[in-house]
Amino acid sequence: MADPPFGFSAGDDPERDKRKDPGSGGDPFGGAFGGGGEFDMSQLGQIFSKLGEMFSGAGNPTAGGSTSGPVNYDLARQLASSSIGFVAPVPDQTRTAISDAVRLAETWLDGATPLPAGTTRTVAWTPTEWIDNTLDTWKRLCDPVAEQISTMWASALPEEAKAMAGPLLSMMSQMGGMAFGSQLGQALGKLSREVLTSTDIGLPLGPKGVAALMPEAVEALAEGLEHPRSEVVTFLAAREAAHHRLFSHVPWLSSQLLSTVEAFAKGTKIDMSGIEEFARGFNPASLTDPTEMEQLLNQGIFEPKATPEQTVALERLETMLALIEGWVQTVVSDALGDRIPGTPALSEMLRRRRATGGPAEQTFATLVGLELRPRKMREAAALWERLTQAVGADARDAVWQHPDLLPSASDLDEPAGFIDRMVGGDTNGIYSAIEQAIADIEWDHVERGIVDPETGDDGTAGPKQ
Repeated sequence: MADPPFGFSAGDDPERDKRKDPGSGGDPFGGAFGGGGEFDMSQLGQIFSKLGEMFSGAGNPTAGGSTSGPVNYDLARQLASSSIGFVAPVPDQTRTAISDAVRLAETWLDGATPLPAGTTRTVAWTPTEWIDNTLDTWKRLCDPVAEQISTMWASALPEEAKAMAGPLLSMMSQMGGMAFGSQLGQALGKLSREVLTSTDIGLPLGPKGVAALMPEAVEALAEGLEHPRSEVVTFLAAREAAHHRLFSHVPWLSSQLLSTVEAFAKGTKIDMSGIEEFARGFNPASLTDPTEMEQLLNQGIFEPKATPEQTVALERLETMLALIEGWVQTVVSDALGDRIPGTPALSEMLRRRRATGGPAEQTFATLVGLELRPRKMREAAALWERLTQAVGADARDAVWQHPDLLPSASDLDEPAGFIDRMVGGDTNGIYSAIEQAIADIEWDHVERGIVDPETGDDGTAGPKQ
């Protein structure tokens, strides 16, 4: 599992022992702990009472006028913008070149996949524009994890402790929102200068159908390569356009990805001993100093533990992202072919960038707590390539009709069985899965009154087609 998200880590704290030492400053909780340092739950009310006096103003609106949530996104946006600094507008000539590259790539992709073009417009974003246009998606990615981490420790408290906590819980929630927002802002500010496209991490971060390239990052990448800039731009434009074909015409894909992240977050657990450790070494007086508060939040309060639920969700997400990236590599290679001589080398460069944990992967792991395994991406590409050779592009892309039709994690390790099923027509129940999906949709329409169960009438005027 990756490093715990949002600064919740179990890193060594050289000051912790000093705080525990009664002789180094006395017991700020007035004997809430025994002489041997044991946590006394019967004295928890005394701790909360003292801290509650300090946090009597908790829960008030933030400076920006909105109440603090699991992540303070106003703070995140401010910190990200501050780290970016001044950014010159993208020249019209550059915007035109990127639009032309995407248009050309779409034409070539038409011959490599039956999925139609998914881009409705093409843009060239500055780092600031990338943040503005992707922040809503980052909220969907980060909120489930932040909410789970910020509330699970409180839910683990005994009921009598919850009743005594009062303002402390509200203040801790507000502090957590600031800490999460701070880390998010710093990470996004760095990432905004390094991502190449809106789909660089395999997720649809930007608006649907908007193909976006980052000229500043693309230029920096091209400077270190031996390929012409025009080839690099066209290659990246093709990858961006291919991603949008999937996300636009596989309607379940985006929601499935985000739901899997949420499932991972809901599986997060902590050990109650983390709360006891926090209370044992915590000096409430330190919260009067903003610097001390930041150090406290950054050193971590609890460490989330990997759970079986998270393991299942993580494998599902890794497999899905690997299938997306492998499919994109396959269709882009087929589309560009001999047209862009540097395509194989550029594809390998991106694979290595992902394999070494590039900025996108590192940021995703930090913010969401998930670490992707690039090994599966290479295997997924090999599966799609072999499947294309065996059954053709139409049958290959038909498996995107429903999530149950996609190769599993075991299929990535042993693709021969999956390909044999596709070649032999034994698709392991994929047609029944499609029929079930259609039946579920029809029944949902009946329950919602959209379709009459007796006549099948959907209430619209005119004869049935």
